[in-house]
Amino acid sequence: MSQLNLPLRRVFVGALPLRAAALLLALQLAAPNAEAQGAPTRGAPNVEFEMMTWPEVKQALADGKTTALFYTGGTEQRGPQNVNGGHNLMGRIIVRSIAQGLGNAIAMPVLPYTPNNASAALPGTIGLTPDLLSAILERVSEQAIATGFKNVVLMGDHGGGQPNVYADVAKKLTEKYAAQGFKVVYCDDVYAKAHDDLGAWLEKQQLPGGGHASIIDTSEMLYLGGDAWVRLKELPNAEGDPILPRGQRPDPNVPRKNNGITGDARKSSKELGKKIFDTKVDYAVRQIRTLLAP
Repeated sequence: MSQLNLPLRRVFVGALPLRAAALLLALQLAAPNAEAQGAPTRGAPNVEFEMMTWPEVKQALADGKTTALFYTGGTEQRGPQNVNGGHNLMGRIIVRSIAQGLGNAIAMPVLPYTPNNASAALPGTIGLTPDLLSAILERVSEQAIATGFKNVVLMGDHGGGQPNVYADVAKKLTEKYAAQGFKVVYCDDVYAKAHDDLGAWLEKQQLPGGGHASIIDTSEMLYLGGDAWVRLKELPNAEGDPILPRGQRPDPNVPRKNNGITGDARKSSKELGKKIFDTKVDYAVRQIRTLLAP
């Protein structure tokens, strides 16, 4: 809570009925959560394209912030405990933190739809096809280049289909624009490598692995958004269908839970979420610096 505003708040609250004063104080104490849920951190450099004016973008480019970061999220059911927009909510904070870590980048608006299919049984998903996503990534990358960015980085916060879309778009556009000094790259460490390494670490800690809407996703959402993003009352029962080895199909004789969770999210925590978040940001910053090195 800002010290500057404390005297004003005390005077104002003192003039209110007790119940109203309590409500006001509760709202004031909850206000800092808005920063965790997507608002820029006060005092930090503004690195979000959608939160800048055009003169600010122009100045940032002139100051050397010539790398555009495109991070895709996705709108999908995430079990009974996590809100459907989790990928987008996490994505905005992740890409902002990556931009801050790089120091020469701007975080572009997070794309809220990625390859997936809607379902009436688990109604939380709105998806694109891979072809549509490919066309969108190509278009927005070229728009960034037209805006004045020299480098474009493509990243995703979802499983399934990333290499076949992101890597192909990056290769196609780099070949098209390399002679003009532009580069488009695909950063996969932020998701694939981070999840693989975190899964191995969880196994060593004797914690369940991270499938869809399980301990990795839920812990990160707890850390970044708390009970606004995760329904805490659902956590004790947040166990889904088991994670099967690649190629193995579910036993038809075993009833499925079919609740949107693959794995087990019951031991999710903010402490785990911080490690997961920090790992993803660190992996992305390091890989992007390598990909864009002269």
